[in-house]
Amino acid sequence: QVQLVESGGGLVQAGGSLRLSCAASGGTFSIYTMGWFRQAPGKERDFVARITGNSGSTDYADSVKGRFAISRDNAKNTVYLQMYSLKPEDTAVYYCARKRLSNGYSGLTPQDYNSWGQGTQVTVSS
Repeated sequence: QVQLVESGGGLVQAGGSLRLSCAASGGTFSIYTMGWFRQAPGKERDFVARITGNSGSTDYADSVKGRFAISRDNAKNTVYLQMYSLKPEDTAVYYCARKRLSNGYSGLTPQDYNSWGQGTQVTVSS
């Protein structure tokens, strides 16, 4: 059973930067696609970014493309989300997730993931 623990959230002014980390324990980390999602109060959980296993291919939501960067360190069983040029609308709880192993899942929706962290709050003030 994998455990995912996020860290790095906080309060930042608009235009600032933050780096989120997600440490995984249990399972073979390198073979799994990992994703970041976010959920603002009263809204659905939205896809932010994903990174595939060994190849490290990445995809981003249009709203964060060019501002956020997802990366992973398989030796440390950790996935990162570097966030630049933060905006108030980026305020949300950010969740790390591990995608289901089957190739039948795109990795772009929450339903494609079956392991989740507890979330970390990111608040961007204007």
